[in-house]
Amino acid sequence: MLAFLLADKTRNSVLKVFNWIESILGNDLFQKTFPIILTDNGSEFSNPLSLEFNHDGIGRTRIFFCNPGASYQKGAIEKNHEFIRYVIPKGVSMDNFTQSDIDLMINHINSLTRPSLNNATPYDLAQILLDKEVLKKLNLKKISVNEIQLKPNLLKKN
Repeated sequence: MLAFLLADKTRNSVLKVFNWIESILGNDLFQKTFPIILTDNGSEFSNPLSLEFNHDGIGRTRIFFCNPGASYQKGAIEKNHEFIRYVIPKGVSMDNFTQSDIDLMINHINSLTRPSLNNATPYDLAQILLDKEVLKKLNLKKISVNEIQLKPNLLKKN
């Protein structure tokens, strides 16, 4: 899983993230890594063609939408949202967090074993399925099992 801080909940903010990821990975690796993106019908995804094609008109992914009220169609992502709330409880402002904080939280979440993955971690699966450059370029790292922390103090500033 990846997560990004957005300046606001607009399609332009999401587009900036897509463009940034493509600038880091290049178009070929972006296409290979994210051939399909499944999302909800939020306003930030209201212009799917701008996400599917880069500014040069070259395709980079395909966007598909879940049916309204059908969160089960997004599979395990709902459990990941629960893990995020362990670290950043509902109602806590995101204003003081940096993208590095979010990366750290995601690395902890991705390093947690899952029964649905035969007790492997999402990171383990990513190592098998994704180009090694993707993990490196997107700052994805495995956290050792005895260091995983899914509590608010993970992101406390000293």
